[in-house]
Amino acid sequence: MKTTVSGVHVVDHPLVQHKLTLMRDAKRSTQGFRRLLNEIGMLLCYEVTRDLPIEMVETETPITKMMAPTIAGKKLVFAPILRAGVGFLDGMLNLVPSARVAHIGLYRDPETLEAVEYYFKAPSDLADRMVVLMDPMLATGNSAIAAMERLKARGAKDIRFMCLLAAPEGIKALQDAHPEVKIWTASVDSHLNDHGYIVPGLGDAGDRMFGTK
Repeated sequence: MKTTVSGVHVVDHPLVQHKLTLMRDAKRSTQGFRRLLNEIGMLLCYEVTRDLPIEMVETETPITKMMAPTIAGKKLVFAPILRAGVGFLDGMLNLVPSARVAHIGLYRDPETLEAVEYYFKAPSDLADRMVVLMDPMLATGNSAIAAMERLKARGAKDIRFMCLLAAPEGIKALQDAHPEVKIWTASVDSHLNDHGYIVPGLGDAGDRMFGTK
């Protein structure tokens, strides 16, 4: 994993980069795209959680008793931004099955590109947990910014953002609004086009995952 000048963590593991290339392919089937997003979500989650605090507890192996590490404190909250963010969820829950899940329903107004909220449901103890906010695309940054504002209003203090692709414009907007939030992504792409899509990107992640247009 490498850190860009902007402080964004780019996960450059060969498996992540290989799967991302497969996902960029315009001919990739809906089933294939969905499977790859699930797999890459698990790999990205591994990096996002690399520095989780641990504590030593006593356990007994078949041979003897010992002190062994375990994750300290309350566990994680995974917060996918609907709808495309749920594509990460199953793979991440396979890695951390004890995690709680928050759902944040946002869509991007096609005219203004601003985020519009339609659903929010989260655990009541966000202040005591690390929250991993997920959305495959960090484009304008408006959805991520709005989601973080809702999470903070509910009490969240430790938020990390995980995405598949990020545009420089989205990174700047997110860091201007929430400078303390760290970002993990598989790639920082070139720029946004006039329609707010990431270039070269991979199209609309939600449409490709669900087979809609």
